[in-house]
Amino acid sequence: MTIEIINTTVNFLKEKGITAPQIGIVLGTGLGQLVNHLDIEVEINYSDIPNFPVSTVEFHSGKLLFGTLEGKKVIIMQGRFHLYEGYSLQEITFPVRVLKGLGITSLLVSNAAGAINLNYKKGDLMLLDDHINLQGGSPLAFKNVSDFGERFTDMCTPYDVNLNEKMLAIAQKNQITLHKGVYAAVVGPQLETRAEYRYLKIIGADAVGMSTVPEVIVANHLNLPVIAVSVLTDECNPDDLKPVNIPEIIAVAGEAEPKMIILFKELIKS
Repeated sequence: MTIEIINTTVNFLKEKGITAPQIGIVLGTGLGQLVNHLDIEVEINYSDIPNFPVSTVEFHSGKLLFGTLEGKKVIIMQGRFHLYEGYSLQEITFPVRVLKGLGITSLLVSNAAGAINLNYKKGDLMLLDDHINLQGGSPLAFKNVSDFGERFTDMCTPYDVNLNEKMLAIAQKNQITLHKGVYAAVVGPQLETRAEYRYLKIIGADAVGMSTVPEVIVANHLNLPVIAVSVLTDECNPDDLKPVNIPEIIAVAGEAEPKMIILFKELIKS
């Protein structure tokens, strides 16, 4: 990866009319409806953007949208990229570097995750307070990483404390249950075994998913304040484990989405 490649993509998007976005948003599985609240000025398919990966997951739409939301200039990634699609960690996080190049000053991330903490229920939301990277690599592990920032990026507070406090206050004001917890990122695409769920609980995970952590690491590398919220779509009880139902997971994410939209819109407004 080179700065020139990122600049090529940034300049292309600027020429398309994406200028001075303040906030970047990455939308995860079943969480595409926020775009209905965006006053869209520019809409571009990932496949039309130079150097951009293309989402291969059927429930990720693969569009970059720019416009106004709650009075702020916002750029939304509708659909993201995953290790399980065959992309490298550098490819997965390339869009975060592009968004920073376009000028965003904070990044909001959403995902769908399984609840390891059995006090958390299907359809609840969880604010990420910390994470465990079980994806077997780092998006910063490439030769010229110091061209982009400090190689040994500090991760003592990967999620912005100020943004997290604001989000918790917004949830309380709107009577939305918002747990705070630790997210474990695995490769996928297979779901976890009973033994793996037990292991995740032992090491301190409250939820498990297949995304988000690479983007958060790169945001920290770029000194970009980042916040992330999981919709908990299933309860991962190893003593009562049922076969996974992907349509049901998508449906639960869809049902929880209005709560996520309130949180994101109010945070953007503030």
